[in-house]
Amino acid sequence: MKVLVVAFALLFLLPIAFAAGQSDRPSDVPWYAARRDASGQAPDPKVTQEAVIQVYAARAVGWRRALAVHTWIAVKPSGADRYTRYEVMGWGVDQGAPSVRVDRTGPDNFWFGAYPERLVDLRGAGVDALIAKIDAAVERYPYPKSYLTWPGPNSNTFTAFVAREVPELGLALPPTAIGKDYLAGGALIGAAPSGTGVQFSLFGLAGVTLAKSEGVEINLFGLTFGVSAFPPALKLPGVGSLG
Repeated sequence: MKVLVVAFALLFLLPIAFAAGQSDRPSDVPWYAARRDASGQAPDPKVTQEAVIQVYAARAVGWRRALAVHTWIAVKPSGADRYTRYEVMGWGVDQGAPSVRVDRTGPDNFWFGAYPERLVDLRGAGVDALIAKIDAAVERYPYPKSYLTWPGPNSNTFTAFVAREVPELGLALPPTAIGKDYLAGGALIGAAPSGTGVQFSLFGLAGVTLAKSEGVEINLFGLTFGVSAFPPALKLPGVGSLG
């Protein structure tokens, strides 16, 4: 028992404590006043005529930033002069607002001061067909009026759901995407978000993922520890992927 307690402290609590001491936001700026302008990662739709799909992750707001990221999907069909941004947010859901938000802001904007990491960038031939599949998957999302920060369904549950419905994205979400392991309908077994393996999950509270892209991930109370070989990386709660 003592060994398990020590292992939990080293693999889960210590990385979280380290992450809590880091910040990518100015400490003197409140979250609601932090920058939300474009990060410059999405190509200008008025110049780029080819189809584009991008997926982003940025550190969450407030105390949650020590543990988790917020993720979203941006798409632009061939010839379109604007992007469509899909994401799930909890603000206002308890008052009747939908959880799925469309075009709340630009495709690659800072998330209340946090610089977004681009996880997927697909362009050109065949991407229009994938955009159609993404649009359909968004319509099928089973929790359009529900949101729960932990263990889900939340913003990462949504992105992971779309990824499972469109495995061609090859999206391996970071270990800090808490909620990604919350399987639709309370299923105990499902595909890994990347589509390259399988995962076992108990309502997002505990589980294991075995996949080529994600590697081996252990989920405990929504926190993820794991290792992957393609590419080589150590995955730590709060910290993310190292390697």
